[in-house]
Amino acid sequence: MNKTASTFLSESEIKAADLSHRKTINFNISKYNAAVVNGKRQFSDLPTARERAKNVKWKAIENLDKHLEDFEMNFMKRGGKVIWAENAEQAREAILEICKAKNCKTVVKSKSMATEEIHLNDFLQENNIESVETDLGEYIQQLDNEPPYHIVTPAMHKSKEQIAELFTKKLGTVPGLNPEQLTLVARDKLRQKYLEAEVGITGANFILADIGGIAVTENEGNARLSTSFPKTHIALVGIEKVLPSVNDLALFWPLLATYGTGQNITSYNTIFTGPRQEGEIDGPDEMYVIFLDNGRTNILKDEVARESLYCIRCGSCLNACPVYKNIGGHTYNTTYSGPIGAVITPHLQGMEKYMHLSFASSLCGNCTEVCPVRINLHELLLHNRHKAVEENHTTGAEKMGWFGWKQACLSRRMMNLVGGKTKNIVVGKLFGKAWGNDERAMPDFAPKSFNQLWKERKK
Repeated sequence: MNKTASTFLSESEIKAADLSHRKTINFNISKYNAAVVNGKRQFSDLPTARERAKNVKWKAIENLDKHLEDFEMNFMKRGGKVIWAENAEQAREAILEICKAKNCKTVVKSKSMATEEIHLNDFLQENNIESVETDLGEYIQQLDNEPPYHIVTPAMHKSKEQIAELFTKKLGTVPGLNPEQLTLVARDKLRQKYLEAEVGITGANFILADIGGIAVTENEGNARLSTSFPKTHIALVGIEKVLPSVNDLALFWPLLATYGTGQNITSYNTIFTGPRQEGEIDGPDEMYVIFLDNGRTNILKDEVARESLYCIRCGSCLNACPVYKNIGGHTYNTTYSGPIGAVITPHLQGMEKYMHLSFASSLCGNCTEVCPVRINLHELLLHNRHKAVEENHTTGAEKMGWFGWKQACLSRRMMNLVGGKTKNIVVGKLFGKAWGNDERAMPDFAPKSFNQLWKERKK
């Protein structure tokens, strides 16, 4: 077992026993679940909407090269600039080069999982550029020197009392502030940063190929401020975010809002098609879109795993997953946690190092059930498990053990050779450490199998 996997197991055991964490997460997810029920009422035929969305993403991914080139052509017509980054290093260097050209000292950053993926904040800090998170949840996490806990709700694991204590410690506020007061404190601190920043950085929820635009969805207006005040706007976008047409947003915006936060539509939905044009009174002087691969083409070339690129990052599968709700987001030690993270991370960062995430699942199928674009997540987790075995990332002892188990289970004669007591001893020796810890009861085999009892009865 590699170090990443052993760390994951040890941290999972600790977090699963943390009742305070479980209480906070269950409370926050229960609020989400109640909101989603109301949000779904806006759809007259939700199954059809989800199926249509899946088909649109299928079309987009199957023609990804064409759509990205169409975007580039249309975006550049309006004065935008496109940069292609094969990996995280190229993306970071491209952003640094732009910042240096603008003599940038401060960057304001809207919530973006792609920037988390390339560890942009730390990189800019190393190059003496202040990078300030402007989403409230991300800002809280940055103050606490923690990565986001959740794709949509970065500080989901913190209670309002913990956040108030953090603000007192880091910002010198009076103790015991309520959520509204804490928000006003953050707003006061961040407004000055918008005015100081030379560069604003965002992600994008969707790439719109036919108009050469990116769509950004948010609830706080921080992305709009991050792109309005600074003279330069950089958007870092994963190549899989493409949609063929701007008209597809009529379907995807409501789905993202409903499954992400339970809203009918998110508060702020903005389409950027380039820098400020002649006659326009606001917007940046320059706009760059950086297309990030960073392992996505590894997923694209796998015909089965390719379906995971349909993901719109709503976070619904995280909220539904019993494993995530017990071990939390940080335990995964990856940018993308939960079921979707367990599916894509082994392809993005290496199967050998991260295959354990695909095994950390109950395969209950709840993630597939709640996915707005109907990604077969539990089947993709099984695909990753098969791939890990086929690529010889499992040990010889494990392979021999399962081979023996398979042969025994396929042979009724072999299963009947020994009684229940012997079976209990063998299973306890082989699987007791992995399956029987944390007060989990091991199976207790009956003295005789049903097959044996049936034969005796028929005599």
